[in-house]
Amino acid sequence: MAIVAVNPTTGETLERYRTMGIAEVTAIIEGVQACFLSWRELDFGERGRLLREAGRVLRRSVEPHARLMAQEMGKPVREGRAEVEKCARACDYYAENAEGFLQPEFVKTDASRSYVAFQPVGLVLAVMPWNFPFWQVFRFAAPALMAGNVGLLKHASNVPGCALAIEEVFRKAGFPEDCFRTLLIGSRQVGRVIAHPLVRAVTLTGSTPAGRAVARMAGEALKKTVLELGGSDPYLVLEDADLEEAVEACVQSRLINSGQSCIAAKRFVCVEPVRDAFERRFVERMRVRKMGDPLDEETDVGPLARRDLREELHRQVRKSIEMGARCLLGGEIPEGPRGFYPPTVLTDVRKGMPAYEEELFGPVAAIIPVADEAEAIRAANDSVFGLGAAVFTRDVGRGERIAARELEAGSCFVNAFVRSDPRLPFGGVKESGYGRELSHYGIKEFVNIKTVYIQ
Repeated sequence: MAIVAVNPTTGETLERYRTMGIAEVTAIIEGVQACFLSWRELDFGERGRLLREAGRVLRRSVEPHARLMAQEMGKPVREGRAEVEKCARACDYYAENAEGFLQPEFVKTDASRSYVAFQPVGLVLAVMPWNFPFWQVFRFAAPALMAGNVGLLKHASNVPGCALAIEEVFRKAGFPEDCFRTLLIGSRQVGRVIAHPLVRAVTLTGSTPAGRAVARMAGEALKKTVLELGGSDPYLVLEDADLEEAVEACVQSRLINSGQSCIAAKRFVCVEPVRDAFERRFVERMRVRKMGDPLDEETDVGPLARRDLREELHRQVRKSIEMGARCLLGGEIPEGPRGFYPPTVLTDVRKGMPAYEEELFGPVAAIIPVADEAEAIRAANDSVFGLGAAVFTRDVGRGERIAARELEAGSCFVNAFVRSDPRLPFGGVKESGYGRELSHYGIKEFVNIKTVYIQ
């Protein structure tokens, strides 16, 4: 069997990679475990030196990595450059802060001395998606490696070149050969890896069905998991919003990575007093975004990563229209290269429609009209997902109250679009998963939080 990388812009085969067999996978696992026994003994200074060098390696190779993402999964090359730089910043952040995050925490008890220590758990398997093929990996790898763990990557099968390039970044930075390894295997082989006794924990970013499958397998093997799953982020546009600011943020968020992002804005919950003005401006801004070759510097929207993803997105759009939604822009598959879907705006989206209930993984916006703030909050929370949310209002206190107390999501922004930042925890609630990545919360997900008690 082979893993085949296909250019979604042209449909051409880029390269075929041999799938690893059981014996090879087992040997890699054992090699990574052997590396762990020495890696965990290094001090934070030495681990940080190597991670900073990984950041430098990334910055020296921005262009080839950005082009690789464009070719394997269709990311506009300008966004690819920004993604590589963000990975480098995460390396710098954890190289600088990991030791402070994992300092022993002394607790006053009846003991002469008692404290909480943080120790690495060992080999962590990362099952990663294709949509941010570098960032998703580094936001796991940077804290995990600094904590003294070692990493094993099972990347999405349509980005094998990215997976191997990431492994090479660590190798060029001087990390031990088996500190971070890539497994070129299919999804059916993941269960066997999870069950291996040397694998201590699993982190997955992906769809909710994928998260359920990995959680079942890891639960059976009693392995800890962190799951960052799907999202259908609501953006609330209230009657006192600065519409120019709101529309710009909403369009930017909806079209990040050609709309293929878990934390992209997807449901635009707009109160009636500003609905018409919002729709008009929103459609105007969506219309002028350029769809085309992701290697073109002017491209805003590249192709969807796979044909089946485009077919599913179009099904959701057509079904929603059949159920009463109105299409203000797009909604038709264009002629030409197979991977493209145009920026699309649906309005009059109601409960029961796919555009209301399901995640739209592509450049399709669903406008949900509501009467007032209370109904906007109810509509925002009326979802199985809870990854991110945003609210737009000139009354910052009002926005903060809604974000902090009313919205059911892991990240809630006021007058800005939702994004991840190494300094802040990231993750969801409900069917968007559990656990947190990034910040000091993320680095503590995969450590043994150990009580030490001295009489």
